Amino acid sequence: MRTRTIKVLSPFLALALILAACGDDDDSSAPASETPTATDSVTPDAMEPGTIVDVAVAAGSFQTLVNAVQAAGLVDELSGPGPFTVFAPSDAAFAEALVALDMTAEELLADTELLTAVLTYHVVSGEVLSGEVVTLDGQSVATLNGAEVTITVDGDTVMVNDATVTAVDVLASNGVIHVIDTVLLPPA
Repeated sequence: MRTRTIKVLSPFLALALILAACGDDDDSSAPASETPTATDSVTPDAMEPGTIVDVAVAAGSFQTLVNAVQAAGLVDELSGPGPFTVFAPSDAAFAEALVALDMTAEELLADTELLTAVLTYHVVSGEVLSGEVVTLDGQSVATLNGAEVTITVDGDTVMVNDATVTAVDVLASNGVIHVIDTVLLPPA
């Protein structure tokens, strides 16, 4: 396994920039174009997206996923060089999973062993863009968890186990995110 570069501060830097952009600005005479926004890049190259963690934070629709990654101590790994493909459940998918598991978000975040197993089951080594994913119909793919997910394609619908892919090719500097509508649970 490759050594991962530790970038602990990257999601916190992104959060700090977002909070700074939302803060009260004493200099109201600054032109709007100079005022930072939540979509400003946190990377030196404004055209390059941030890491998978940065992109998930900036998207705003993965708050539970971001909290879970932080609670499980996976920020360093998912901010590392990768590349990774992440099948990212939306906040709505996590809400449904918590009901199905009869757990609160706090209970899930406190169970780091379960959390780590679930989160690493959503990550595949390598950058697999949607054009390649559709060629994997019927194939099983190893996750960082060690277990495999099965990819199925039916027309325009792509499934990862029982989750439907709802958005594809959200690019990050160290991989790609595909949004799914269901939290994947690893085999027992």
